[in-house]
Amino acid sequence: MISEPSTAFVLGGGGILGAAEVGMLHALLERGITPDLIVGSSVGALNGAFIAAEPTTAMVRRMVEMWTGLSDRGVFGGSVFSQVSTLARHGTHVHSNDALRRLIEEGLGRIEFADLAVRFECVAACIERAAATWFSSGPVPPAVLASCAVPGLLPAVEIKGEHFFDGGLVRSVPIARAAELGARRIFVLHVGRLEQPLKPPTRPWQVALVAFEIARRHQFGEELASLSKDVEVHVLPSGSAAPHLSMRYRSTSDVRARIDAAHDATADFLATPAV
Repeated sequence: MISEPSTAFVLGGGGILGAAEVGMLHALLERGITPDLIVGSSVGALNGAFIAAEPTTAMVRRMVEMWTGLSDRGVFGGSVFSQVSTLARHGTHVHSNDALRRLIEEGLGRIEFADLAVRFECVAACIERAAATWFSSGPVPPAVLASCAVPGLLPAVEIKGEHFFDGGLVRSVPIARAAELGARRIFVLHVGRLEQPLKPPTRPWQVALVAFEIARRHQFGEELASLSKDVEVHVLPSGSAAPHLSMRYRSTSDVRARIDAAHDATADFLATPAV
């Protein structure tokens, strides 16, 4: 358990839309709100690990540079031919995770959980046990890589003989975990989808996206309702037009705008007397 009073940052999943979380982090730290605990899932594990290593506005500036330079790093890069070749060679995914691994290791080194400035946990979905697995010890980079392993896009990550997929499959916005670990003030950093009303799908590719979105929002609602009354929860605003459910997972064209919008909206939200 973490000591009281305790503040947790909970960072949810959402791929490229995770840029919004960087703006939210900036606004929180500017106002002097720092975490005792950080819990992350999927892209939230990536953002969470960086801020857990150094919870400062200087780190946020480096994260902005990282996010705005994603297209040059080739995390989801490659031509259609190379993607088809990767799929043909491996049979399970269209991108290698080498570029993402390099991004994590260049930013964090081979740091261990015990060496982070802030207590941090991230979640991934264990294939063999069909269960959520929380990582809180050992090396950070492979755990973050596992939490970000989107099925079909990136390969499963092997850790200690087990294989893991994206944490969003089991805990997309893991607020209950923060409460379990003793947090009594929780700031929820999400990618903006929670603000978007869902509509029935009109295209074949939308069916799976809408189905997954129903599941993740239902789980978030259930976890939120399960919290005891002494847990204070603040769901931060993304500040941008609600993102449409899309298969354009590689588009980085609006990354900077999303960061800035989330920063401004969160700064306004935190300035209200209730926070």
